Amino acid sequence: MTKVSMTVNGKAVSRDVPDNTLLVEYLREGLRLTGTHVGCDTTQCGACVVHVNGKSVKSCTQLAASLDGAEVTTIEGIAAGNDLHPMQVAFNDHHGLQCGYCTPGMIMTGIDMVNRYQAEGKDLTEEAIRFELEGNICRCTGYHNIVKAIDDAAGKMSSVAKAAE
Repeated sequence: MTKVSMTVNGKAVSRDVPDNTLLVEYLREGLRLTGTHVGCDTTQCGACVVHVNGKSVKSCTQLAASLDGAEVTTIEGIAAGNDLHPMQVAFNDHHGLQCGYCTPGMIMTGIDMVNRYQAEGKDLTEEAIRFELEGNICRCTGYHNIVKAIDDAAGKMSSVAKAAE
């Protein structure tokens, strides 16, 4: 057993867990944050993507014990109260979901993607979005509306970032 302390969605949490506990198990079973899904359990599908210290990570193969002291954000932690994150709004507006199983991972990947491209001053093109989504699988939508949603959210997130400057 290892005592793991981290900040999840802005709240300090601490649990004693077996050394082989995966981050997704820590979140879903330990903290009851079930928005993070387990699809393949082998980092193939991306349904389990969360942010660790601001970067997207597939939580189905990340040991919780290796993240002592980390800041973790899940899909439950990205909205500001009742105001959805711009990426969540864009997925809703562009019907970037169907069954919804992959959606939390797609949204978390999309946010990381937009943040990285903006920080590097690079244009996030449709081609780049499709390339970046290679680690996320959707078996329902065919990606067209997901790509449109991420592109729309990128514009909104850029406007918010410029307004904050």
